[in-house]
Amino acid sequence: MDIKAGVLLQEINNPDDLKKLSREQLHQVCDELRQYIIDVVSVYGGHFGASLGVVELSVALHYVFKTPYDQLVWDVGHQAYGHKILTGRRDNFATNRKYNGLSGFPKRTESEYDTFGVGHSSTSISAALGMAMASHYKGEDDRQHVAIIGDGAMTAGLAFEAMNHAGIEKSNVLIILNDNCMSIDPNVGALKEYLTDITTSHTYNDLRDNVWKALGKLPVGKKFSRGMASKLEASLKGMVSQSSNLFEALQLRYFGPIDGHNITKLVDTLKDLKDIPGPKILHIKTVKGKGYDLAEKDQTKWHAPGLFDKVTGEIQKKKFDIPQPPKYQDVFGHTIIELAEKNKKIFGITPAMPSGSSLKYMMEKMPDRAFDVGICEQHAVTVSAGMATQGMKVFCNIYSSFMQRAYDMVIHDVAIQKLPVIFCLDRAGLVGEDGPTHHGCYDIAYMRCIPNMIVSAPMNEAELRNLMYTAQLDSNTLPFVIRYPRGEGVMPEWKTPMQEIEIGKGRKLKDGKDIAILSFGHVGNFAASAIRDVKAEGINPAHYDMRFVKPIDEDMLHEVFSKYNKVITIEDGTVVGGFGSAVLEFMNEHGYKADVKIMGIPDRLVEHGSPKQLYDEIGIDANGIAGTLRAMADVKVSITG
Repeated sequence: MDIKAGVLLQEINNPDDLKKLSREQLHQVCDELRQYIIDVVSVYGGHFGASLGVVELSVALHYVFKTPYDQLVWDVGHQAYGHKILTGRRDNFATNRKYNGLSGFPKRTESEYDTFGVGHSSTSISAALGMAMASHYKGEDDRQHVAIIGDGAMTAGLAFEAMNHAGIEKSNVLIILNDNCMSIDPNVGALKEYLTDITTSHTYNDLRDNVWKALGKLPVGKKFSRGMASKLEASLKGMVSQSSNLFEALQLRYFGPIDGHNITKLVDTLKDLKDIPGPKILHIKTVKGKGYDLAEKDQTKWHAPGLFDKVTGEIQKKKFDIPQPPKYQDVFGHTIIELAEKNKKIFGITPAMPSGSSLKYMMEKMPDRAFDVGICEQHAVTVSAGMATQGMKVFCNIYSSFMQRAYDMVIHDVAIQKLPVIFCLDRAGLVGEDGPTHHGCYDIAYMRCIPNMIVSAPMNEAELRNLMYTAQLDSNTLPFVIRYPRGEGVMPEWKTPMQEIEIGKGRKLKDGKDIAILSFGHVGNFAASAIRDVKAEGINPAHYDMRFVKPIDEDMLHEVFSKYNKVITIEDGTVVGGFGSAVLEFMNEHGYKADVKIMGIPDRLVEHGSPKQLYDEIGIDANGIAGTLRAMADVKVSITG
């Protein structure tokens, strides 16, 4: 489907084209850019509301600054669609998040305008500050560095660490706080805008700097005279902007808040701020989903709605004639409520993902026992540890790739103290269109190397329920990892009776001949399908669902290596240090000899695409496993023949 941009947007192939337009034409550009995003995303999918909210900001930044020499760093990157369209990617924007197409996030290898690769939150200020410090060292004092960060991402500790450092540096870094939800500052009317006009003007800042220098020369003393001036300025700002106190305590010059949808105001303000050296913050107020009424009213639903009718707002949903398996996240969300109703010690914690993890159901039903702690993975882990010291059974639900941010806390605060926190790692394996920043590739490797950890993965919904039940029992006294993938399971009738699983014990699904498959987690279903596919060819492998990689089922491994000289291990995690590596370690330790093929995520970055496409690419879907079975069977025939 060919979607055409508006008449002005059609002519903008880079920011230099944008700069040729008059200020008056920018209003039309914003309207056309917003409509183009709506048109394309409604047909091809992608993130939605975030980019609509920063249309005017995207236009203003590229209109005022000399990009890519001046560097823009978009936090997370959900909001960077307008930026991509304005920087030469308009005509292939429809490939956004598609296999071999544009990334859903800024990516350095994709464009010189993408100055920093993002995907996780709260990195922008640190990155922009690092760029600014390097530019200062190189003598590029005219170069600007802008971090665009949302109020949600601002809650993370990393953002405050960066601001604390930025305040003592002399580098040119501008932080734009895109406030689209949290009411940091009450609107007090015209006086606030008047003060913003003054404080961003050349006249005000020239006067401020001149007075500041002059005060330092007065005989009454630098400390007293400058201190008095600083207090006067702070008092004036504090009268109209309480939030300025926080930022200026970190020695960041604070400006705003201003209307982030007023393109003229944004352009004027950014032009003024360009000429103010040093670290500063501009606070803008925006509406997520701006320009699309439904997205403005329900920002969560329209964050990434999938395909939809842009006129009616109807979101396309697949219709099925027979019951379908649920998403693993929903099995978690409903199962934790079942468990919590019987065990009063159970709590749920998630860092800003109540919908994505489905902890929202518990938050609605048991608001005093389920908590969203914001984009603060480190805090999520340690607050869970604190609760565990008091005998609570805490399910800490964090996406696999986000858990990487809290690794120190897992070791220092949980594992060393042997606290039985239950880590539910959602989105394990390849997540699809969000790509390498969000793939859950590494958790098996980075969790199994930690002492005192239990690391498990269910093959289906019933196993997830059983593992959750087992983890919350008083008999379990150790940290317990349960990893599971994004998307649907395999059991339409999933609400099975829960039963305890012996920790460290796997399941033999079938006996076989010559070849054994050892699977870990949901990919065991791909193996089962592959076994069915090769049955007619006379290939009859055994299949073991290991369930645990730590402690690993040594009795089962002794059986496998005693009976089979050809073994395939399958996991949806990195092959470096993962489940297959654990099997090889066991084999080596006990002196077994066998041909072992490790199948999993290769030691390279897997880009974005649908999960089906990606599992096919790396060869661990049913077809890939069937091919490996045929190859190993052929090898056996050739050796014995």
